[in-house]
Amino acid sequence: MSADGVLRIENVGMRFGGLWALKGVSFEVRPGSIVGLIGPNGSGKTTLMNVISGVVKPAEGEVAYAGRTIADVPTHDVCRLGIARTFQVVKPFAGLTVRENVAVGAMYGRDGATLSTAACFDRAQALLEEVGLARVAERPASDLTIPDRKRLEVAKALALDPSLLLLDEVMAGLNASEVDEALHLLRAVNARGVTLIVVEHLMKAIMSISTSIVVLAEGKKIAEGLPAEIVASPAVVEAYLGARYAARQGRGRT
Repeated sequence: MSADGVLRIENVGMRFGGLWALKGVSFEVRPGSIVGLIGPNGSGKTTLMNVISGVVKPAEGEVAYAGRTIADVPTHDVCRLGIARTFQVVKPFAGLTVRENVAVGAMYGRDGATLSTAACFDRAQALLEEVGLARVAERPASDLTIPDRKRLEVAKALALDPSLLLLDEVMAGLNASEVDEALHLLRAVNARGVTLIVVEHLMKAIMSISTSIVVLAEGKKIAEGLPAEIVASPAVVEAYLGARYAARQGRGRT
């Protein structure tokens, strides 16, 4: 099996004081896939994204990408390996224009050291057109609506030229039509070869876009499989809706 582009999470644990936010989490992400990462609030999803992207170092276990262990690699070097992410709380550079925000990403991406300033701005403009923000390219980022800030967050991450993109609730707060637009954009990004890990609470959206699903609860992986398998899993139903609901569902299928 080739290691090219494979992300491997093996027995990862993360502790804050005496509390284990993650414990024994293992799974693999294949190149070109879209992996949905779901679970109740506090289940460890964002913590796992922080571990993968190098924001925090795991207390135990291993994270490997393309055959290289990255658990000890600083965030900026993880980025240069081809891993980028968005954040649940969007924080653009408020004093810069929308295009300048994205150009900064291009300057610090995988090939940023070899790009001229003009080339970085050209890449930024192309990405703004892709995500639907070209119309506001010269406006201050602080002027953007929440949906447009979400689009900007994706454009900034794409400017880093990632092969693996981690998306943390990019559809939160969007209305139905905006969610459809976001799904269309993510499918287009994936179609050009970018692997996606998507954290999302909108179940209809995550089930429609994912090739596989990983479910966390209380810091542990409780399920992994195809979307149809996850929907039918009593453990997943219980984690989201409670043991009594899961028991009723089980009786209903007998």
